[in-house]
Amino acid sequence: MRGPNAIDFWRGYALICIFIDHIPGNPLERITMRNFTICDAAELFVFLAGWSVSLATGGPTRSHTPGRITIRFMSRMVEVYRAQITITAIALAILAGAALWLENNLYLEWHNAEPVFTAPVWTTPALALMTHQLGFFNILPLYVVLLAMAPLIVIIGRYSLTLCALVSFAVYAVTLTFRINLPSWPYAGEWFLDPFAWQFLFTLGFIGAELSAQDRIEPLMKWLFWPAVGILGLGVLVRITGYSPDPMQLPSPRLFFSFDKTYLSPARLISLLALVICFAGAYSRIAAFSERLVTVFSELGRNSLAVFSIGSLLSLIGQIVRFESGGLLIVDLAYSALGIGLMIFTAWFVEWRTRSKRPPSQSSASPA
Repeated sequence: MRGPNAIDFWRGYALICIFIDHIPGNPLERITMRNFTICDAAELFVFLAGWSVSLATGGPTRSHTPGRITIRFMSRMVEVYRAQITITAIALAILAGAALWLENNLYLEWHNAEPVFTAPVWTTPALALMTHQLGFFNILPLYVVLLAMAPLIVIIGRYSLTLCALVSFAVYAVTLTFRINLPSWPYAGEWFLDPFAWQFLFTLGFIGAELSAQDRIEPLMKWLFWPAVGILGLGVLVRITGYSPDPMQLPSPRLFFSFDKTYLSPARLISLLALVICFAGAYSRIAAFSERLVTVFSELGRNSLAVFSIGSLLSLIGQIVRFESGGLLIVDLAYSALGIGLMIFTAWFVEWRTRSKRPPSQSSASPA
């Protein structure tokens, strides 16, 4: 197992924020990052996923072959897809169980689940195709598509980072201009997180890692630090005032000027990049302050798929608990602490299983 590091630490932080934010009304959501910036933890999670793509393929100096890159990401894509199908099935069971045991059929209508119970012949294959998604269970389908794109991103990026950035931005700009998105089926609609827009943030994460490995990013981040501080300050002001642009008053194409999450409007993307620039050096200071904190958060980040899956299900249960308790503060705080504790246990358990399966001769091997 690799030791604590900045990427895993911030990924662990993002996972905790996502868990808290996915319980609407949770008092702890007031201290997550979405209350201080225009973006939220989903953007951070995708950016770090893109950064990890570079690390997973050897970096620019020890790049893997195109065939190996493709096999690696296709294998990971299957893992993520399997996780999505599994947690969706369990989420539906949770909602059905809540409707039965709590005698409230309203739960069957939550989060776009009603069609699954009323028209299973149509929606069951749609769930398998990910064209019908439950609310709050939208991130992994996006990640599946991004992983399918990853080999092409890496291959182009290893040839030319400039070309990679230009192609990715062109796809992003066309997507926002013409509102291109994957359609929902069998019911009209579109994906909640548009892969054609979000791939740009994913690609920027990859490019950032490539530049960092070549020692080319630090001068750029120093030059951008104070503009980034100004952007973050503006984001705080936006959140404090509750400002949100009126879509009907915006010039065309409107998605370039709104705060739209589905299409990752530029305001959200720029806000995330400013956050990354401002806090790039914070990890070393946090590590000096609390070694235990960075160890725990990094453990969460190292096991992000398992932790995210458990966290998503715990968030759904937390919504039910909050609905039944009437939003009592003590219940909210107790459940949040329990949920975070179970996420930490999940990360520990995954690593314990991995260590227990390793032959004795490998038990003291250096982390990969």
